Amino acid sequence: MSIEVNNESGIDADEENLVRLGRFLLDSLYVHPEAELSIILVDTVAMEKLHIEWMDEPGPTDVLSFPMDELRPGTAGRLTPAGVLGDVVLCPEVAQDQAAKAGHSTGEELLLLTTHGVLHLLGYDHAEPDDEAEMFGLQRRLLADYLGGKAPEETVS
Repeated sequence: MSIEVNNESGIDADEENLVRLGRFLLDSLYVHPEAELSIILVDTVAMEKLHIEWMDEPGPTDVLSFPMDELRPGTAGRLTPAGVLGDVVLCPEVAQDQAAKAGHSTGEELLLLTTHGVLHLLGYDHAEPDDEAEMFGLQRRLLADYLGGKAPEETVS
C-alpha cells in the first residue's frame, strides 16, 4: 500500500499518523494492498484556488477529494482492484479554526478530515440525508476504531 503525504502548508502536522490512519482506513474498507493514496496539506491560498476551480465556491475549505480510478470499498471476501485511489487535500489552517470551535486538537481535526476525504474517494457522499447518515456514521465508527474510543465531533463542511 502506497500512502504519500506531502505537506506544502507550512504548518507542522503529524504526517506519520496520517499515513497510519490512511493504512487503517484502506485495510478496514478492504482496499487492495497495492492501492495508492496521496494526502496533500496546503495553505489557505492554494486551497481557495482549488475550491474555486473545482467546486466554484469562494474561500478556502477544509478538505477536498480528487478520485482517480473510482475505486469502491471491497468486502472481506473481495478486495477492490489495485489502483490509484486519488488525492485528499487538507488545509491545516482551516482545520485549526474548526478544531478550536469543536473543542478538540488540530491533529484530531486532520484525522477527521482525512477520514472524510478517503470516504469521498471511495464513492461516499452526503448530498442526500440517507447518504449523509451512512457516510457520517461510517466516518465516526472508523475514526473511533482508529483512536481506540470516541471520535472527535464532526466539523466537516
